[in-house]
Amino acid sequence: MFDPTIYENLKVVIEGAVYDLDLEGQIVVTHRSDLIDLAVMSRCYIIRYRLKDSRSTAEIRLSAGLVDLAGEKMEWKNALPGCKLDVVFSLPLRNPESACRNIQDILQQLWETNPTIVQTLSYRYGDDGSRCLNEIGVHFDRKIGEGQIEDIPDLLEHTLRTLRQLEPYNLEE
Repeated sequence: MFDPTIYENLKVVIEGAVYDLDLEGQIVVTHRSDLIDLAVMSRCYIIRYRLKDSRSTAEIRLSAGLVDLAGEKMEWKNALPGCKLDVVFSLPLRNPESACRNIQDILQQLWETNPTIVQTLSYRYGDDGSRCLNEIGVHFDRKIGEGQIEDIPDLLEHTLRTLRQLEPYNLEE
């Protein structure tokens, strides 16, 4: 009989919880992908969504590499299989110098578990940089497993709260 991996179980729970929010009308799912990289034998699941009437997005990225998958399937005695989970927020903004400081403070308050928060700004060559795209990565420094499945609704609630807090910084065109 087929025994799903930690990655597959987490992916199903995350996907179901996100689509439940979409069906309730709280969010709109805008993208999803489930990738297998045969060169390094890894898997990555990405689902992106936004609040209704908003351009800011949240993206959940779940990934597992060869060592995690093999350690779990082969039941290696010292293996600590699990998945990497990252959340990435994306929004167009104006005046990045002041906005990014405020955004950093907001995210550090909202994400109490002290993940690493990295903001990456990009703009088109030739523009003055006063308008740009801000990708805000919330990176957790540990793997997750099936023991954290019950935390998924809280994680999604945090992403919704973050999207609401980021909305005033969203560049209106």
